[in-house]
Amino acid sequence: MWTRRAMLGGLGALGLAAGSYAAGSFRATLASARRRLTQRSQLAETRFGPIEFARAGDGTRLLMVHGTGGGFDQGLRFGQGLIERGFEIIAPSRFGYLRSAFPDQPSPDNQADAFADLLDHLQIERIAVAGGSAGALPAAAFARRHPDRCSRLILMVPAANLSGRDPVEFTALQQFLVRQVLTSDFWFWSLATLAPERMFGTLLATDPVLLDRVSPAERERAHLILTDLMPIAPRARGMMNDGYFSGHPTDLDFAAITAPTLILSAEDDRFGTAETARLIAARVPGARLVIYPDGGHIWLGHDADLAREIAEFVGPSPPG
Repeated sequence: MWTRRAMLGGLGALGLAAGSYAAGSFRATLASARRRLTQRSQLAETRFGPIEFARAGDGTRLLMVHGTGGGFDQGLRFGQGLIERGFEIIAPSRFGYLRSAFPDQPSPDNQADAFADLLDHLQIERIAVAGGSAGALPAAAFARRHPDRCSRLILMVPAANLSGRDPVEFTALQQFLVRQVLTSDFWFWSLATLAPERMFGTLLATDPVLLDRVSPAERERAHLILTDLMPIAPRARGMMNDGYFSGHPTDLDFAAITAPTLILSAEDDRFGTAETARLIAARVPGARLVIYPDGGHIWLGHDADLAREIAEFVGPSPPG
């Protein structure tokens, strides 16, 4: 009896210790994520409220619009290959992300107008604009609404509903689980720690098998994209907004875009952006389309290829 009680007591102590360790690890990870964002960005006033942005690099300027779950930090991450090629990346946080405002009408059109206000604040007249994933719609809206200010348009793995059918359809259970993960730092940290491959496959829409086929640098980039989503709570409103506008049919007139346009995707993107990219390319006059055979939603294994395509497309034009 004593031995049994001792064993149960030992197991209980181990459970408490494991719980304490997990809680401590979560708090340390969250604190580190918050420090990563501290004092890296600035605020500019727009007609819709403050918009957060950061700048990095030196050379030809490019406005990099982040995707779902991002913020200015993801924009800088997406632009790292271009920074290394002599670009200056200006990365805003979209409506509902981090310190940016969330206005009553957080539409892609209004977000595009907020970008124009940001450029006014920075005294930039004309610039190349790139949008990734759910950031593709406001980037395209900017090119449509402000043609005199968009020198080039680049759409990367564009998330949009052009066919009347949501390209990403979840069951009720999946919707519940995603909502829990995307509104709780603890839930997100728990799943990212215990089931990172599931997170790659679901949130990043990329086959985790690819992680074993790419370079160490590309594996690190993939893990950083995932871990950069923390803290996730101050991004929740933006992500819910993205889900609405990416899932509902868009009324954006792509045929009216006059800026030279480059569209990139991967055939195996689990969010179906390859087909979306083809539909957009068929509507935008003279658009150039590049679709990689693999790489998923984060173009895993093709980051250098993507940076080269964009750099050659934009060219060494002087800053606006």
